[in-house]
Amino acid sequence: MKFLGKRKPAGALAPAAATVTTRERGNAAEDAALAHLEAAGLHLLARNYRTPGRGGGEIDLVMRERDGTVVFVEVRSRSGAAFGGAGASIGAIKQQRIIFAARHYLLRLASPPPCRFDVVLVEASVQWLKAAFDAQ
Repeated sequence: MKFLGKRKPAGALAPAAATVTTRERGNAAEDAALAHLEAAGLHLLARNYRTPGRGGGEIDLVMRERDGTVVFVEVRSRSGAAFGGAGASIGAIKQQRIIFAARHYLLRLASPPPCRFDVVLVEASVQWLKAAFDAQ
């Protein structure tokens, strides 16, 4: 059987596909969420705030509203709507970890300000869900 197509020289590699890592997609989603929130008048206090040690929590963005309310923001991004999309990926355990990290963050302050938990979904567009869940 004769091969009719062009052959690659021995040792030639296929061009590397432009792959984007999960971390890069997450950073891009956080950048989009941050820009959206800043355009709405919120001020960034911290990004990727983590509690010390293992098993703690992490908050993507800690923002302040003009009225002084501290807003703990979880940013979620999904490439498609399978499995409920980005919003469906914030379950009870994830919420508990965010609340844990928020409490840790608030311990640093002399007196705790009003606060809330928002979610920003980055899919085809940016959707901001204010007071998406409560601390229990």
